[in-house]
Amino acid sequence: MRIHLNKLAVALAALILTVALVACSAPATPGTSAAKGPIRVGSKIDIEGPLLGQVIIAMLETNGFTVEDKTRTGATDVARKALLSGQIDIYPEYTANGVVVFLKDQKIDPAVLKDATKTYDTVKQLDLQTNGVVWLQPAPANNTWAVAVPRAFATANSLASMADWAAYINAGKTVKVVGSQEFFTSAAAMPAFEKAYGFKLAKNQIVALGTGDTAVTEKAAASGTSGANAAMAYGTDGTIAALSLVVLSDPLAAQPVYQPAPTATKAIMAKYPEIATILDPVFAKLTLETLQKLNGQIAVDGKDAKTVAAEWLRAEGFLK
Repeated sequence: MRIHLNKLAVALAALILTVALVACSAPATPGTSAAKGPIRVGSKIDIEGPLLGQVIIAMLETNGFTVEDKTRTGATDVARKALLSGQIDIYPEYTANGVVVFLKDQKIDPAVLKDATKTYDTVKQLDLQTNGVVWLQPAPANNTWAVAVPRAFATANSLASMADWAAYINAGKTVKVVGSQEFFTSAAAMPAFEKAYGFKLAKNQIVALGTGDTAVTEKAAASGTSGANAAMAYGTDGTIAALSLVVLSDPLAAQPVYQPAPTATKAIMAKYPEIATILDPVFAKLTLETLQKLNGQIAVDGKDAKTVAAEWLRAEGFLK
């Protein structure tokens, strides 16, 4: 009996060893996180940045990546530097920023910025060549800089466009605009409006904040905080209608086309090229109306970006 038990023990040990060896030698199962990542996902600090960052995070996680949430990284310059220095691997950026901010030393025809496809194609090619940054497919939405004013104020002063607003300012009437420091200093933002429409804001007509959160600037204009009657806004903002504001049209096309798109390091895309396949179909669904709705759930309804992103992705069938 002792001999039979020993033989059984040896047989069992051999079987366990064989199973272990097979498990170790088997290729990683697609969709598991063990061999993929970590991917460090960043974003800007406004409403839409964290939303898009959480969309990226959720999609990477559901496809087996280990992800580090680095969203709300900082303003444009901070997030970009984090990407270039390797502190983050991917974050959502805007196509026109690539041309007018990151590639401003390149000789690029300004007409490129009026066309969404040309803007994307230009930044995709040059940013990769110059800085090793890969631009994935952008969303079909234009989150351009804009000026929003209270609806009642617009009606009372016949303000529908930036041309109307410029005439109002040049007539010496009361104006106070709330926006981020970047909005007033970036050549592509307020200075572009001033140049195109022939007006110049005085220092006492500006309230510059440290945040790029348009929910804050728009609420200030809607409530008249510190005498504010105009605010920095973005095309995809969700708070505009809720706060009874109107966006002044830009008939001279002073503003470039700002389509949101994931930007990633060349190194991370070379290692995980499937990231593009994962994210491109998702961003293709983020229309202007969709982003306004999702941003509104955060800015108006008080939902957190992670929840809003997950609910939308499930509704669209990207998450189970």
